[in-house]
Amino acid sequence: MLNRLREWMRMRRQGTGYVTRDHRQGGSLALAGLAARAGPRAHGGLDNYDLPLATVVLALILLGTVMVYSASITLGDSPRYHVGPTHFLLRHLFALGVAGASAALALSVPMAMWERLAPGIFVGALVLLIVVLLIGKGALGARRWIPLGLFNLQPSEVMKVAGVLYAASFTVRKQDYMHHFGKGVLPMAAAIALIGALLMRQPDFGAFAVIAVICMGILFLGGANARLFAALATTLIVTLVVMILTADYRIKRVLGFWDVWEGDKPLNETYQLSHSLIAFGRGEWFGVGLGRSVEKLHYLPEAHTDFIFAVIGEELGLAAVLLVILLFYWLVKRAFEIGRQSIALDRTFAGLVAQGVGLWIGVQSFFNMGVATGILPTKGLTLPFISYGGSALLSSLFAVGLLLRVDRENRVLMRGGRV
Repeated sequence: MLNRLREWMRMRRQGTGYVTRDHRQGGSLALAGLAARAGPRAHGGLDNYDLPLATVVLALILLGTVMVYSASITLGDSPRYHVGPTHFLLRHLFALGVAGASAALALSVPMAMWERLAPGIFVGALVLLIVVLLIGKGALGARRWIPLGLFNLQPSEVMKVAGVLYAASFTVRKQDYMHHFGKGVLPMAAAIALIGALLMRQPDFGAFAVIAVICMGILFLGGANARLFAALATTLIVTLVVMILTADYRIKRVLGFWDVWEGDKPLNETYQLSHSLIAFGRGEWFGVGLGRSVEKLHYLPEAHTDFIFAVIGEELGLAAVLLVILLFYWLVKRAFEIGRQSIALDRTFAGLVAQGVGLWIGVQSFFNMGVATGILPTKGLTLPFISYGGSALLSSLFAVGLLLRVDRENRVLMRGGRV
């Protein structure tokens, strides 16, 4: 049989245009036999997973682990912390273990199940946003964490996952009303407003901005009427501007952003940004060397979380900065490709979830890098997969698990299988 298959393939390559009935039957039987033998392996093998995607995420995680240790090794000397040099590294590794388990959970559950669970997950996330206001743990003037012993849960990170799932589910359920304001746009606008009201009580302006972009982006990708979407976007922008104008510290951050070095701003409202820019300047092309950052020595606040990108720039230079940007660009691009592929397979919910994850990672990484480099006003947001933070790692790796699940189901369906 294999000899017949080889002969059939040889004649096809030579372009003879003549294949006997026996050859056709032999070739078909051989291919069917090979497919039958390969079927079980293909169904559960590595070829059902996007290994380049997993490799890119793993590269960002490994870089983040190294940089978290480098940026936090001296924090034990700070009066704010009374810990050893490996304290943050060990907690980061513990968080990675929990986050890895969450990614495995997301990857093991079919997207049809996540679609059914989406409304309940959204309600649960809203409850957590209320609970954190009642019993939450405060730090630096904000109440954003629920203490769980070894782990502090940040409900705003849970809401990012819930927002992706719920917005995708809502768009699918309301597909026939995407051109209707009352049934297609207003309910999602109300949900965003409710999320914003709860988050601004913490306050967490950055998380609200990211979640609003995610939900609105999915609504737009799902086919919302352009005029209605523009009206909703305008309303959201006006709301964000009002939020900025009603808080003195936000006004100072925005005004300071325009001229970082004016007067005594580097000692006050632009203190973080000025030291972040100094870190990038010291790094030049290839950095001062791993572990040799000066800015992390209590000059640059939150060097292991919000401003870890600046420490990368100082220690590893512009080359590493460009590499990180390239990895995030590829990751976001791949997420949108998976989403489009899923929608082409008539799996709209899964496709919108994949594109929502791409929006989330792209917007949050852009915000973090933009703040660190002075492109955007200062706002506390972590860099996905790299910054220290248990809840952020938990949510972002869970999102990657969803993305890999969507891609896996796409591959199975394209091979004629069932999910």
